[in-house]
Amino acid sequence: MTGGAADGATGGTTGGAAGGARGGAGLRVPALVLAAGGGSRLGGRPKALLPYRGRPLLEHALAVAADGGCDGAVAVLGAAAAEVRARAATGECRLVDNPDWRTGLASSLLAGLAALPPETTAVLVLLVDTPGVTAEAVRRLRTAHAARTDLAACAYAGRRAHPVLIGAAHFPFLRTTATGDAGARALLASRPVALVDCTGTGTPDDLDTPADLARWGIG
Repeated sequence: MTGGAADGATGGTTGGAAGGARGGAGLRVPALVLAAGGGSRLGGRPKALLPYRGRPLLEHALAVAADGGCDGAVAVLGAAAAEVRARAATGECRLVDNPDWRTGLASSLLAGLAALPPETTAVLVLLVDTPGVTAEAVRRLRTAHAARTDLAACAYAGRRAHPVLIGAAHFPFLRTTATGDAGARALLASRPVALVDCTGTGTPDDLDTPADLARWGIG
């Protein structure tokens, strides 16, 4: 998975923090926040620390995940990891350092998977640089999982995008196919993916260029 879209997602459409599972008996869905990016096209500013609404993007992403009902969170750090740990208030989130973050998104995805609690039934993958993703989008993915969907992506006006929910049954395949910046692309391209309508809940656009920052009022 890369950029603002959930690459390779196919299939039909469904409507639609620490502690016990909130969205169905026996279900546990933590968030996996990928926050390792170094912002190479943003003058080398680590994305996790970009200021948004008075706090770093990592704090914003964790709040979205918690408000959306996720059962705790794992955040994968890379660029300026020590500074991120010092400056971002991450509460009970488990922080994982990825020394290989420069090799691409897949290394962070795999590092995060390895840090998930063993009772995880699915993981909600959230990119730190998508400030327009809302708690409502997270809730809708969790609702889909409670209805026994184990591979799903948000869709905005029919466009596949983030966040993405990946059931634990898919983790072994993901571990053998995620490489470089492709992330979960091979998984999403090879298996049916439910598209969960999140039109009107926000926007999944990511932050890659100075123009993107200006559009979101990030200085």
